[in-house]
Amino acid sequence: MPPKPSSTLTDAELRLMKLLWRRGESSVSDLQSALPDEDKLAYTSVLTTVRILEAKGYVRHRKEGRAFLYTPVVQETNAGITALRQTLARFFNNSREQLLLSMLGDEEITPDELAELKRRIAEAE
Repeated sequence: MPPKPSSTLTDAELRLMKLLWRRGESSVSDLQSALPDEDKLAYTSVLTTVRILEAKGYVRHRKEGRAFLYTPVVQETNAGITALRQTLARFFNNSREQLLLSMLGDEEITPDELAELKRRIAEAE
């Protein structure tokens, strides 16, 4: 039996999903031409990636003429929550506290970000 496909998004998959979330329904050609020059991919690479996204359940397609048009079926927010939960499980033993403590220990956190976190924690209580 083949292994279950990963539900996480690779960098290439995420780039295309961000385009689909922003643009909505798009063909492979539309996606390829919308990629910035530094991220350009061959048509076949975009097609393969979109098919993988469909197998993972992130997009669906419909046929219009000879072209397939792809539409996201997972909202960007939901994809982010799924990715965060996977990170939480893989790296922080499902401990939100460990995750937040590691973020607070990051020297790049700004005083404004810290104040906003404190405010949000107070609101959650």
